[in-house]
Order: sequence, then C-alpha cells, then structure tokens
Amino acid sequence: MMKFILFMFFLIPLSFKLKSFWLNQCLYFLLFFLFMFMNGYNFIYKGISYFLGCDLLSYCMILLSLWICSLMIMASESLNYKSYYMNMFLFMVLLLLIFLFITFSSMNLFMFYLFFEMSLIPTLILIVGWGYQPERLQAGIYLLFYTLLVSLPMMISIFYYYESYFSLDFFYINNMVSNIYMYLCMNLAFFVKMPMYLVHLWLPKAHVEAPVSGSMILAGVMLKLGGYGLMRLMLIFIEIGMKINIIFILISMYGGFLVSLICIRQIDIKSLIAYSSVAHMGMVLGGIMTLTYWGMCGALVMMLAHGLCSSGLFCLANINYERFMSRSMYMNKGLINLIPSMSLWWFLLSSSNMAAPPSLNLFGEILLINSLVSWNSLCMLMLMFLSFFSAVYSLYLYSYTQHGKLYSGLFSIFTGYIREYLLMLLHWFPLNILILKSEIFCLWI
Repeated sequence: MMKFILFMFFLIPLSFKLKSFWLNQCLYFLLFFLFMFMNGYNFIYKGISYFLGCDLLSYCMILLSLWICSLMIMASESLNYKSYYMNMFLFMVLLLLIFLFITFSSMNLFMFYLFFEMSLIPTLILIVGWGYQPERLQAGIYLLFYTLLVSLPMMISIFYYYESYFSLDFFYINNMVSNIYMYLCMNLAFFVKMPMYLVHLWLPKAHVEAPVSGSMILAGVMLKLGGYGLMRLMLIFIEIGMKINIIFILISMYGGFLVSLICIRQIDIKSLIAYSSVAHMGMVLGGIMTLTYWGMCGALVMMLAHGLCSSGLFCLANINYERFMSRSMYMNKGLINLIPSMSLWWFLLSSSNMAAPPSLNLFGEILLINSLVSWNSLCMLMLMFLSFFSAVYSLYLYSYTQHGKLYSGLFSIFTGYIREYLLMLLHWFPLNILILKSEIFCLWI
C-alpha cells in the first residue's frame, strides 16, 4: 500500500508544474489501473504495510475514490485557463485523494478517525475557494460545524475503547460494547457524514455552493465515508444494535420518503440531485442497521452505484450551468432542442438514478429491499413509497429539463465537447457494466 502513497506524494510537484492538467489526469488513471490489477478482491486483508491494508470493502472504496478524482479533473477544464488557481486546484484534489486513500486502507481505528476528519479540510477549501456564489462561506461553515460537533465525542469514545480493551486495530476489534452513550458517540459522526435524515441540512447547501469537482467528490466519495465507518464498527455494537437500531431504521426510511417529496418541489437542479442523495443513503443506512449479510452487501453495492450515478448527474448539471449560467429549471427547459446529444446522457443517468436495469442501483436496491423486508415486513410500505418517488423525481428532473418550451433568451443549438461525452461515458459505463460481475460484492464478510 505504501507504494501507492509514494506514487501520490511524487505527484505533488507535478501539480505545480505549468500546463500539466491532462498529464495529472492520465497519471490518476494509471494509478487506478495499477491499484486495480495489483490487489485481488477478498474478504481478508491484503497488501499489508505498517497500519495500511486492503480487503474487498477498502478495495472498492479506494477504486471509487481514484476514479472520481480522475473524473473531477476532467470535469474542471474551465479552470485550465487560470494557471495559478489551476495548480492549487490540482494540489487540493491530490491532497484529498491521499487522505481518502489512507482513510479507506487504514487498519487502525484512530488512524481511520484522523484521516476521516482530515479529508474535510481539502473539501472545505474546494467549496470556499472555487464555489460560485458568496453564500459558499455559509455552506462551508455548515459543513465544518456539523462535522466538528460530532467528531469530538467520537474521539473521546475511541480513547475510552482503547482504555478498556487495549487495541484499536480492526483485526482485534471484536469486543461487544453495550453502552448506549458509546454507541451514540461513536456512530453519530457517521450518521452526519452519510447524512442521515435530521442531520442532513449541510448537504444540499454544500452541493449547491460547491464547484462541480466539490459536488462530485462530496456525492461520490465523502458520503461513503459514513457508510464505510458504520460497516467497520457495527461488529462491536451488535448486542446493543439489536435493541436500538430500529430507531435509526425508522428515521432513515421515513426520512427517505420525506426527502423524496422535497425533491419533487425543487426548482434548483443541483439541489434536487443533492436531496436525492439523502434518500438513497437513507436506504444504505437502513440496510447496514439490519446487521444482516444481505444488508451489508446491498449497502456496498448501493454506495458504489450512487457514487457513480450522482457524480454523473452533477457533471450534467454543470455542463448546463456553463452554457446557460443558471441552475434553475425555469431557465433550463426544452434542452432536447438545444443540446439533443446531451439529452441521451440525461436520460441514461436519470434512469440509473431511479434504479432501472441494468444499472448497479437496481442490484443494490434489490439487496437492500430484501434485507429490510426480511428484518421487518412493515418496511415494505415505506420502501414502496421510496422506490416510487425515486422514479417520480428522476422523471421530473429529466422531463422538466429536456421537454417543454424553450426559454426565450436561447436561440442557437449547442453541441457538447468530446471531453464532456467522454466524462459521461466514464460515469455511465462502469455503473452498468459492473452488474455483470456482481458476485464480487458478496465476498467481503
């Protein structure tokens, strides 16, 4: 694992080299393929070096981080014309990638916590430094304080666990903890990061104010940190989880339903996509909280699928924003007349968002629905509404932006750049091809 970290450290000088935008991106893709072929997937840790190692869960999350960071650079081509800012941007993306890599490959709970919190800093700088509006400062404060409020209790609970059981290595974390305060302090940080309904208000704000790269990394990887942490630590909370997980399953199911209704009345495209993330991650949280094998596998699949699909939708929203300088659905109407070739990508990604076959979202939802219904058959009622409204807001997003009467200020036909079509393809292709190899996601427990 250290060789990949050294690879990334040696990329730091290249970030400050002039006209190295595409070279950086090519090297990110090279790193992705090196990592993919040098580590097989398995349920045991591999490639162990010092406190770093990689099992199937880490492997999938690291590959997602590398892929999304590569596509972030491709999506941010408009920064290519401002050389100094572009170099700082490349450095921030690389720093974020290093932190995420260490977070996902860490085998020690404290090192995981340390880099889990450190990944917040480059994200905050991306939002505040490259956001579009003055409100980005407020969004940054929301993001910072929601996360900081719950990070101190988590740190104290980690120290308490170490004091009690003398080890923080994931391999040895198998002592049952039945203390409710410990459960809440440890897991609240993950609930905020996912985000769970009731502590989700920072997410739409951060997404709306963030640049396209910020939105991509937030939706693609940062939300997955919460799910990853819960999957690692639920092992020690099984005893108490059997009693109180029902509360969090109810909140996530009911919250997902309410957020789906909120989606239907959004007029800001990015805001709608951000709220749909809360609904999808609610299902992931429900699946993890059932403590079943199907729930864990479904959560992993859904996290990967949502990371690719949501990131692609944010890219599409940005492609529109760069041309029309507006995210409002009232301005972005009838786009099938203006950018007909982009309309296909809107359809493909919207259909994946509503879990249409053959997308990975469908596979994830099948696993999660199975786990939740087998846990309690009454969940079927909420899941029915959740799946139905997921289709409703995805169709609403597609039909409202692509069909209808054109906004009067627009009159010429635009075409996308080849870079933009490639960007869409690189989001959509893995999302729909991975279902052919879906058995690998059920090997990690």
